[in-house]
Amino acid sequence: MNFVFVSLQRINTDRDSTSTSLAKELAKEHKVLYVNSPIDRKTILSADTDEFTKAHITSLKKNEEPLTQVHENLWVLNPLHVIESINWIPSTTVFSALNWFNNKRFAKDIKEAITTLGFDNFILINDKDIFRSFYLKEILKPDKYIYLDRDYTIGMDYWKKHGVTLEPQLMRKADAVVCNSLDFTERAKLYNKNSFYIGNGFNIDQYKFKEDFPVPDDLKAIPGPIVGYVGALITLRLDLELMISMAEARPDLSFVLIGWEDKEFEDSRLHKLKNVYFLGKKHTNDVPAYIKHFDVCINPQILNEITSGNFPLKIVEYLAMGKPVVATVTPTMESIFWGHTYLADSTIGFLGQIDKALQENNTSLMQERRNFAANFTWANVASALLKSIKSIKQQEASIAEY
Repeated sequence: MNFVFVSLQRINTDRDSTSTSLAKELAKEHKVLYVNSPIDRKTILSADTDEFTKAHITSLKKNEEPLTQVHENLWVLNPLHVIESINWIPSTTVFSALNWFNNKRFAKDIKEAITTLGFDNFILINDKDIFRSFYLKEILKPDKYIYLDRDYTIGMDYWKKHGVTLEPQLMRKADAVVCNSLDFTERAKLYNKNSFYIGNGFNIDQYKFKEDFPVPDDLKAIPGPIVGYVGALITLRLDLELMISMAEARPDLSFVLIGWEDKEFEDSRLHKLKNVYFLGKKHTNDVPAYIKHFDVCINPQILNEITSGNFPLKIVEYLAMGKPVVATVTPTMESIFWGHTYLADSTIGFLGQIDKALQENNTSLMQERRNFAANFTWANVASALLKSIKSIKQQEASIAEY
């Protein structure tokens, strides 16, 4: 089959996402075109852009070839057309009318690429690109249009204004919705009966446990036991007050935090505590070495509409390294990770579970965790995606025969 991916994430960055990982996995047996996000007018004028977006802008200015082949069955497209920045428009009706023209510009680049590649029939997978890809089903006329729901983006201010109205509409007109969490699947079924849970995956080779992972230099002087967290340090997803109270209550524990910080974390009391260590953002390739030398891993997630139903992939990465994990109780943690993690919902609960995890940890439990994590491969996710596509095709065939 031929696949075309549109997504909020670029494929040429220093870390993979759900869509980039799925695209690479499918490209092992199918032809895949991955479309990087188009550049909008505001981004061109802004100085605050990442290096990968800047490289795209530079390629536009130099009139470089937009379509490149990166592997035998995988091509990447940097769209040429600049789209307009219209999210400031208060009316969703007016926004949608202007968004049609943005979609037309975006689709023109995709059409040229699929013509070049000879994709007469293709499956279009939209990874949370609610606005720029809203009309691509009508414009590009793919064989199947699949919406990938893997995060509650409409809880964020940028997406909330128009996304609350438009995302359900997008789900309804998609041929299928595929989700990486059970909660998202149940929500999607409210709008589309062809909604499927396909799970989540991670780079299992990168997180294979190795005895020879050296202790990172900035971890060597930190006394144990080490309670570690890896990921963005943002109050939108983490319970800052819970983290402060844990660190204040237990000066005998070293809390090591890896990831970039938002303003609230930067200004928080955590930076004044002697047993809290901020090691900054690390390259994905370096993360396993840090996790290897944590004694306990934590995910003190705050509960809100954005986080309550999500699938925290870091849990799988922690478990793949054999580490005991203490995390906030959520529907996903209870339904998928029950029995493999320690769950809590308060400072006392977290600290009690951390102590229990330290006391109980042994080589047998470590191996059980690794074995469980090994189920979350991108091959399994790709297989579930293909089964969902096969299912909707069989439904259509049955209706046609009837």
